[in-house]
Amino acid sequence: MDSGITVVTNPTVHVRITSTLSSFEVQRTFNRGITVAELKGKLELIVGVPLSFMDLEIFGAADKFLQKMDDNEALLGSYPVDDDCRIHVLDRSGGQVGELFDVSKVEKFELTDDAYEKRTESARSFMKEKRVGRFNEEEQAKKKAESAAREAEQKAAADAISVGSRCKVEVPGQPTKVGMVMYVGTTDFKPGYWVGVRYDEPLGKHNGTVSGKQYFECENKYGAFVKPLSVKVGDFPEEDYGLDEI
Repeated sequence: MDSGITVVTNPTVHVRITSTLSSFEVQRTFNRGITVAELKGKLELIVGVPLSFMDLEIFGAADKFLQKMDDNEALLGSYPVDDDCRIHVLDRSGGQVGELFDVSKVEKFELTDDAYEKRTESARSFMKEKRVGRFNEEEQAKKKAESAAREAEQKAAADAISVGSRCKVEVPGQPTKVGMVMYVGTTDFKPGYWVGVRYDEPLGKHNGTVSGKQYFECENKYGAFVKPLSVKVGDFPEEDYGLDEI
């Protein structure tokens, strides 16, 4: 009895791909109507095995070997290739696993700065032509002047701060903190002027030592360094947090 139902085979197949040149596995979908030769051309771009040295093997469920794909004119669909089968690519040229990722065998191209400077189609020449970034002298001069002005302002603020003074630290985006000035001056960890503060609460980042150098002493997590303009010196008595209450 004719049920009127026509069974159509899926025109594509989803397979796993491995090769003798790599320990990685990739997944791809191919049309069953392509030839084995066309499949090899696609696999050459995926795994890097030269087309003229390529052999293919099919593995089914539980990685059971099924057969070789040795007819370049045959269609992919003529082989027992189903979804999640594995197509293994063998390289007869003698390539080794990981060879494609071994950069030690790649000849390095080196160019002196003088030679690069003479190139007319480089990123540097483009930036010079368009006066971008460091090649915009006016912009760079403006930034340098602004930086010098900020540094002078920070130094003036630092000169007005004395070690031992009570202070309030106000950094944008952070809660106000109260403590005592423990250090004023330059540091090794960052350029410019800095103020080392011992907070009344464990709201800091260290114990006065940064990158192995001790600038002042305090309990861990009570110490911090902030820019001078964020520090306001004044009569800021230490608050009683009721730690002695019962």
